[in-house]
Amino acid sequence: MADNSPVPDYAQLMRLDDKGFIVLGAGQGMGRQSSHALAQMGAKVFCVDLERERAEQVATEVDGIPWLADVTKRDDVEALVSEAGRAMGSVDGIVDIVGISGWSGVLEIDDAEWDWQFDVVLRHAYLVSQAAGRAMKESGGGTMVFIASVSGLTAAPNHAHYGAAKAGLMSWMQSVAIELAPHGVRANCVAPGAILTPRMEALFDEDRRKANDATVPMGHIGVPSDIAGAVLFLSAPISGFISGRTLVVDGGVDADFPYQPM
Repeated sequence: MADNSPVPDYAQLMRLDDKGFIVLGAGQGMGRQSSHALAQMGAKVFCVDLERERAEQVATEVDGIPWLADVTKRDDVEALVSEAGRAMGSVDGIVDIVGISGWSGVLEIDDAEWDWQFDVVLRHAYLVSQAAGRAMKESGGGTMVFIASVSGLTAAPNHAHYGAAKAGLMSWMQSVAIELAPHGVRANCVAPGAILTPRMEALFDEDRRKANDATVPMGHIGVPSDIAGAVLFLSAPISGFISGRTLVVDGGVDADFPYQPM
């Protein structure tokens, strides 16, 4: 029997023309690259950062809207979602980049560091998925992409609180995906491996970078644009039947055989 099923315009399925996207942590690294990726596909971008200069710089680059906010605070999050909807006409997607790792052994982590780590990794995702989720429910759907980490999928030596918070983020995302699916909302995570963000470039000397490159089957650690590509895919209609999933972007590290082959 001949296959007469319609063939989509796959290139068009990557387009985001006139869709309104909020990017949290837009000012540098993965957030800046994601803002560019979305804008190049036609999206309007609401560029949120904790630092005004960063928000304004990336907004200038992508013809977006800068916004200053502490996204661990409910009032700030609700205000930015409301303003984004007003300024862009709709909130069709969010990309949540915010998150930074603290480094301490499991016996040295104190209560303040634990609380800070969960705030900076998980609390904003909880807040923005509620605020943006309500807006998307009213408007008929949208997408959410959260940046997780391979540290939430494996042991996280000397940053176990970060790994635990990222694991919590991935669990939260799955529940968001299931509860909001009837309202046309998709939610997914991207879990980067080692990525040479500006912050990591400042921490890595040449020897440390080479040592990390050597652990990656593809021969090098990633760069922020690698993550932006995954964010774009999960934000675009081409991934329209994918929800509740975590896409690992680590150059093949998690797929590698951990022992010496025979």
